[in-house]
Order: sequence, then C-alpha cells, then structure tokens
Amino acid sequence: MDQGHGNDGENAEVEAMLRALYGAIGEERGRWVGHYERFRLTSAFQPVYSYPHRRPVGYEGLIRVEDDRGRPIQPVTAFEGVGSLDQQVLLDRLCRLLHVHNFVAQRQPDCWLFLNIHPAVFMHAALQVRMLARAVEAVHELGLPTHRLVFDVTEDVMARDDSLEEAVEAARAMGCLLALDDFGVGHSNFDRIWRIRPEIVKLDRSLLGRSRGSRRMERVLSQMVALLHECGALVLLEGIETVEDAQLAMDADVDLVQGFAFGHPAPFLRDEQAGAPALEEVWRQFNEREAQHRRDHLDRLAPFRAALAQALEPLKAGRPLGEACHAFLKLPGAQLCYLLDEEGREIGSRIAPVGGPAAVDPNFLPMDRAGDARWARRPYFRRAMERIGEVQTTRPYLSLHGATMCVTVSVAYPQDGRLRVLCGDVDWDEA
Repeated sequence: MDQGHGNDGENAEVEAMLRALYGAIGEERGRWVGHYERFRLTSAFQPVYSYPHRRPVGYEGLIRVEDDRGRPIQPVTAFEGVGSLDQQVLLDRLCRLLHVHNFVAQRQPDCWLFLNIHPAVFMHAALQVRMLARAVEAVHELGLPTHRLVFDVTEDVMARDDSLEEAVEAARAMGCLLALDDFGVGHSNFDRIWRIRPEIVKLDRSLLGRSRGSRRMERVLSQMVALLHECGALVLLEGIETVEDAQLAMDADVDLVQGFAFGHPAPFLRDEQAGAPALEEVWRQFNEREAQHRRDHLDRLAPFRAALAQALEPLKAGRPLGEACHAFLKLPGAQLCYLLDEEGREIGSRIAPVGGPAAVDPNFLPMDRAGDARWARRPYFRRAMERIGEVQTTRPYLSLHGATMCVTVSVAYPQDGRLRVLCGDVDWDEA
C-alpha cells in the first residue's frame, strides 16, 4: 500500500472514531448526555480555586453514571467490565468529549478544564498523531483553545512506562497542560518531575490527612510544596473539606485548592462569588493567626533576646562565655551558647546549662564535636552580621544535634578590632 492510501486509511479511521463518539452523545434540556451500553453519562464540575485570585481558575470534569432505571452508579463499578484497550480508549474519549461540550456550553472565560485520562489511554492516544491533530481541530471548532485543557495523569504511571516522556511531548505539542495526579504516595519521585516538567502537580489527599494535627508533617508538606515550586510546577491540594484544611493548605503555600469546603461537584459551573465567603473566612483567619503567631513568637523569645543582649557587656569586658551567658542558660529550653568569628567559625567551647538537658542524643554524637565548624551560611549568622548590635532570631529549624526543632538567637558585636557573633540555641518545643 502506498503512503497516500495509508494516510487515507488513517483519516477514515479517525473520522469513524469521531462519528462513533458523536453518535453516543446528544443534548437534553440544555445539557449534553452520553450513553454507553445501558448507562447514561452526565458531567459534573468541581471548582479549583486560587487563593491569591480568590475565585475559581479551573474546573475538574467528573463523570456521573445512571443505570437504565435512573439509579446512580459509581463510575468505577459501571466501567469495571471494560476489558479491551479499544473499549477503554472509546469510553475515555466519550467522557472527555461530554465534559468539553458541557463546559463550552456554559461560556466560562479564562478557566482551565481539568480532564482525567486513564494512563493506558494517555500512552496510547498521545502517540496517535492523526487522532491528536483531529482532536485539536474538533476542540477548537467548539470554541475551547487547547491551552485551557489540563490533562490529569496519575503519577504512578511514570514508574511503569519509559515511553511516557514521548507521550507527554506529543500531548504538550497540542498546546495542552499536564497535571500530575496523586503525587506524594507510592513511587513518587522528584526525578520524574524534573524529566516531564508538569505545569501542575496535584498532591495526594493522604498528605493532607497525615498533616492534620501533626506539626512535623505540616513542615514536610511545606517543604514538598517549596521543592515542587523550584521544579517549576504549580501545586494543587485536593480534598479540602473544612476551613482548618484550607488553613493548612494556605500555610503550606499551595497555589490551588479543591474540595467540598469550596464547592461540591455539580452539573453547572459555580458563580465566581459562590465560594467567596469560604475564601474570605480563610483569609480572615490567616491574618489573625499570622498576627498572633508573630506576637507569640516575640513573647516566647523575649526573655532569651534580653538575656543574650545582657551578655554582651561581660563578654566585651573579657569575662568567660559561661559567666556572661549565665542568665540565658538558666531559662527553660536553653540548649547552649557559642561564639563565632567574622567568618562563621566557632571560637572556643560551647557552653550548655549546668544540670540542664541530658547529653546529646547518642545517634547524633558525630555532629556534636564542632572542631573547625563554620556556620557562615546560616541565617542567624548572616542576619547578625548585617545588623551589628541588633539581636536576631530565626524561625524554628531542625537542629543538627538531634531531631528537635531549634531557634537561634544571635547578635554581632565588635571586640579587639574584630567582629564576633554570640549565639544561643533554644529548644522550640521546650521554650
């Protein structure tokens, strides 16, 4: 068969697929519905909100299924009998076509439409060049630019198929965005994030569940979000059910949120103001909590700041570090005091409270002996050197001397023509 006839055959196959899809959907009372075997398919849309914009910036299309008696059926249950890849491809495309029609019909400008796609179908369909080209054409004809389409692909498929990158590039060439779903469980891997560069990463809701009531997991979540931002991705957190969940998401600095707290899936897109009360409440509580946290932080550290400042005069007069820092080391939660030179090197021995906390956790003894340690890259050193004579404090951070959260109070001062930095570490959980 020559190349021309081959192209004709492929084109005919593509058009036959489109005819089959359009033969399975139709308009009923202003809404598009689909039919697959004995099931009736409809669309529901759940809003995706942006905290800074305080409005929906996208909607996820979700399929709803009824049997031939009008009873609701779980989609997984309804479609679990789909065996062949051809049937999976047809059903997946049918659902997406239905969502596109129902979304476009509501004329919502400047919003993304998130479309779930089965991993096997994504791998298969993204490499069908002619079908992709015809799909782009069909979507444009409906009035939806492809840059407003976001394909949701589950993260675990990346661990199982080396040809994913080729499929990703093919889909990206259409102008669509890629959202990596369910990140943070199973085989989640930042290396794959670097390789495929998704525009959006959707964190698995289990991360939210584990962060509720756990300060440690809250910090882990924040650091994960920060690293995904460094990878160039927006971060979406699903499963936001309460204002408390929404606050946790805001504290973690996620970009986008989705969940019952802001809107349940519904056939019609929400008015932009529908979620405003919930968002305003989140912002109100955020402002109040931030102000209270600043006050609590300062109040909690005020005795340590005063005691460290009090140690400067004895030190300048040549008194020993332990004597100068006596008041600091008597405070509950004080861990140790130490001196740094103008290059961040430790000077002399560290001084710990007499009869205070037990010795360093033996698991961290290799980190205990300072030797010629340099701390010039630490915020407490840099800030003190930038503002000589002003007491500085850090945010809580993980101490190198044990699995505890630590705050360092520091102040730079001149002595014998050189600068010195006096530092005091505080166990944040004990202070």
